[in-house]
Amino acid sequence: MQEKLINIISLGCSKNLVDSERLIKMMEDAGFSVKHNPKSIKRGTAVIINTCGFIGDAKEESVNVILDALRMKKLNKVSSVYVMGCLSERYRKQLPELMPEVDGWFGKFDWQGIIKTLARQAPGSTPYDRVITTGPYSAYLKIAEGCNRFCSFCAIPLITGRFKSRPMDEILAEVRSLVERGVKEFNVIAQDLSSYGTDLADGEMLLPQLIEAMAQIPGVEWIRLHYAYPAQFPFGILDVMNRYPNVCKYLDIALQHSSDKVLDNMRRHITGAETEELINAIREKVPGIHLRTTLMVGFPGEGDKEFEELKDFVKRMKFERMGAFAYCEEEDTYGAKHFKDDIPQEVKEKRLDELMTIQSEISYQLNQKKIGEIVRVLIDGTENDYYVGRTEFDSPEVDPVVYIPKKDRMLRKGRFYNVRITDATEYDLYGETVD
Repeated sequence: MQEKLINIISLGCSKNLVDSERLIKMMEDAGFSVKHNPKSIKRGTAVIINTCGFIGDAKEESVNVILDALRMKKLNKVSSVYVMGCLSERYRKQLPELMPEVDGWFGKFDWQGIIKTLARQAPGSTPYDRVITTGPYSAYLKIAEGCNRFCSFCAIPLITGRFKSRPMDEILAEVRSLVERGVKEFNVIAQDLSSYGTDLADGEMLLPQLIEAMAQIPGVEWIRLHYAYPAQFPFGILDVMNRYPNVCKYLDIALQHSSDKVLDNMRRHITGAETEELINAIREKVPGIHLRTTLMVGFPGEGDKEFEELKDFVKRMKFERMGAFAYCEEEDTYGAKHFKDDIPQEVKEKRLDELMTIQSEISYQLNQKKIGEIVRVLIDGTENDYYVGRTEFDSPEVDPVVYIPKKDRMLRKGRFYNVRITDATEYDLYGETVD
């Protein structure tokens, strides 16, 4: 008997989430009822787990979720367990041997085979049609897959393969379709935004042309860019930001480090001085832009001197948004094969704490300067006695929010309001609506 209720658990990044959303649509087209990331899984249903395989913690979470589902299957609480996504793509040979109880293994790119397995029919819908799980007004827009950069610490190319851009016409058709359904905010994502189009147009970087075309589509209120690469940066995108008010003055660009020695070991194809020049050029060309970056501590070659260089860099650059993590060796990467992971974990953690303490003070100082400003805020929901929203400088899930007292006035989720900032902490803002 076919299972007509499917539970889909989506782990990892927003790029994975887009695949899960497409799967939900295909399953519904095939006549299934789908629960996404269910808090409680109903007895007798099938479970599909979209896994992450990027770093150690993500892999561990994915394995634990699979094992939990298999325990439920053993107790006859679920009928079947299917696994897809990055973890199963990376370990296609090993995992079925370790967990033979799984009913079907699908990777990063062949997950549509789940439809054929469960529904015994080919998947329907357009190449981009999906169910939006992030609310009717906001969506992630994946414009490419894969990566050609081959940073020495990163396993993404081992999972996703070479960089492949989606055709621009297809992306724009998806944007128009989503606007018709009420989407206003588009968070543009890829492993490497900077390379968009280079495989379509003999090396030409087409990100500026794509974003400009998106910005001209009526109904597109916010476009936010995630995961640009610093080397071979597409400077034309900055002119587009200045020309179109619906292109958020926000850029997520992972820099990883500032020391030449560490950057060279990381195979980042850029120096510390070039990185600093890039940041200064971006800020000069787009006044008021908010930069989000990610930095790594504890990579092989990072001695006390290199770490001090990194701290000084953070103090000088004063990033509006910054995250950091400690290096964790990933098997089969260049770094794992050529460098010894010899920095003690306690040293990595200490450096991580130091770096984030510096950033906390920077964030506090920058937020204090916003008191008195009037900003446009998109309302996401409520929390206790407050409405919760975001500015153009705040990406969902990872960035600060704006709290507005409920007693201020009645606000509607998915609507924009002008808000005067009245107070600020190191990460969040408080405000009141103005006409």
